[in-house]
Amino acid sequence: MTAAPLFSPIVSVLVTAYNREAYMAEALESVLAQTMTDFELIVSDDCSTDGTVRIVGEYARRDPRIRLSVNPRNLGDYGNRRQAATLARGRFLKYHDSDDVMYPHCLAVMIEALLKEPAAAFALSASHSWPGGPCPMLLTPRLAYEREFLGSGLFQLGPASALFRIDEFRALGGFPLEGVASDYLFWVAACATVNILLVPGDLFHYRIHPGQEVANPANALPYAQAAGAAWRMLNSPECPLTGESLERAKRNFAFTQARAVYRFLKHRRFQSALAIVRYAGPGPGDWIRYVRPPQRNVAAGTPPSPSKVQA
Repeated sequence: MTAAPLFSPIVSVLVTAYNREAYMAEALESVLAQTMTDFELIVSDDCSTDGTVRIVGEYARRDPRIRLSVNPRNLGDYGNRRQAATLARGRFLKYHDSDDVMYPHCLAVMIEALLKEPAAAFALSASHSWPGGPCPMLLTPRLAYEREFLGSGLFQLGPASALFRIDEFRALGGFPLEGVASDYLFWVAACATVNILLVPGDLFHYRIHPGQEVANPANALPYAQAAGAAWRMLNSPECPLTGESLERAKRNFAFTQARAVYRFLKHRRFQSALAIVRYAGPGPGDWIRYVRPPQRNVAAGTPPSPSKVQA
């Protein structure tokens, strides 16, 4: 690993990598092109066997804000993310995937919004505008859960969608080591306890390609197990939803899982369908009680106005 910088930046940008030589240069260039320049860029390589380390090393020799760390053994995706977070020195932490591209205003927009809203633990962007109102929008746990289970969704976002206050991120425990669905599990737990800030969308380009873990059919099991964690939260006293909102959330959840079972069966992915039935949470009585046509409203989870927080 190269020597740590002497300065304490506003934000630590964390790039985790494994065999990403095809995309790494573009990913790094997009960070270096940010209009907000007070950052450190930490690349944590997970034992790549291609030219990833060489490419990062060339950039690190040219820019002292870049640090390269190479793991002594392969930690896996979220193990590497956790390792990278231990190296961060900034007030804020931003993951940037090694196959994505930040637009030049990304850090400036997210940091300015989060600085102005001290009640939020982290900010979230997406590849689209947020339904329901203008950004920024401060969401309490109840509003976050309404948006996920009664509205257009929230917990599908990846780690690179967030800008974290580093102290809050560490207090929340960081991303768990539960495989490909670790980000979903983090949102389920974190959004039940802290306020979050929705900031404008389309701040980075999310690249879709065959090498992504999310496209691997073998991941049906961890996704089903993560759905089970969400179902347990919906049935926990810690769930921010109550009353009819909670009942409707359970119906929407059960319908989503039942629809996934149907689609897997249609494509003859029987093991994937069985994983949902076994691990997604609802028991036989729950399926009968809750599988109903969904009732969603795209404006669900929207504060009454940008200046107020609905308790």
